[in-house]
Amino acid sequence: MPVNIPSFVFTMLVCTVVGAPTMADMSHGTVRSDTTVTSTILEKPVSYALYLPPGYDTDSRSYPVIYLMHGGGTGAPFDWFSLAGADTVFDRLIEEGMVPPFIAIAPDGRRDAANEVATYFMNDADGAHNWEDMFLQEFVPLMEVRYRAMSSSKSRGLLGISMGGHAAIAYTLRYPDVFAGSVSLSGAFRTAEQITALSQPAYESRYGKAWGEGLEGDARLNEAWANSDLPQVVAETDAAGFRRVPRIFIDVGADDPFFEGNADLHLDLKTAGIRHRFMVREGGHNWPYWRSGLEEAVVHLGKIFTRDYGE
Repeated sequence: MPVNIPSFVFTMLVCTVVGAPTMADMSHGTVRSDTTVTSTILEKPVSYALYLPPGYDTDSRSYPVIYLMHGGGTGAPFDWFSLAGADTVFDRLIEEGMVPPFIAIAPDGRRDAANEVATYFMNDADGAHNWEDMFLQEFVPLMEVRYRAMSSSKSRGLLGISMGGHAAIAYTLRYPDVFAGSVSLSGAFRTAEQITALSQPAYESRYGKAWGEGLEGDARLNEAWANSDLPQVVAETDAAGFRRVPRIFIDVGADDPFFEGNADLHLDLKTAGIRHRFMVREGGHNWPYWRSGLEEAVVHLGKIFTRDYGE
């Protein structure tokens, strides 16, 4: 049976399809995966993946920077582009005016190629591998020399998944004069009870180098642990610099194994008077969840860069 579509509806449908931007219509940024810097602190090259926004090669302006912190285990810098398609998301958000053009840099947080013992983007307890010092003292300053990156703290953001989510929030709280804000997707926040309950192999592969090898039970809750335990970091943070703008955004899945630690951190931040965003969505600890949250995460940082939160 023929169906008659009113002419005005047909016109709207045609206009919507014809006017919709396509991948071919959009300007595209540049992604590089094989770039390195030489670290004096780590005494070795440090690789990173890089996104330069559309127009970078044809203008002379400077850009805000988002540092992308990868996950643990098999996580690597280029995961952001190969598994999350971050460059496509970045291109579209910039094209649509949802965020200002920005540079994104994903440093390599792996200890070595095997990565059998995580860094958690922290310094080792014995000082043998001080990744955090390298990042703050060498990597960030060099990126601002090598690329046209704004050197203001208001133009530096952090976005991390899992292990990287922990680093993103920790750096924002501990170095509020260096970073404007951060987003954690499924941050690997463990409670003290979960830390003490970890099997010995699980503890050693995650925190052994950062907090001390061979520790069991409550012995793991030492000074090195306290320096990176976010509830304690929150308690020592001056909340005055976090009251006007939600500089921190925590996004965690309802089925994430780290849900409890994320919820506890939210309550700690709330108690401390630190303004932030806390989002719980359906999902677990995996790339489908992180991909689905990437757009909102970048828009959040874009609002911080452009002062759209009212600062």
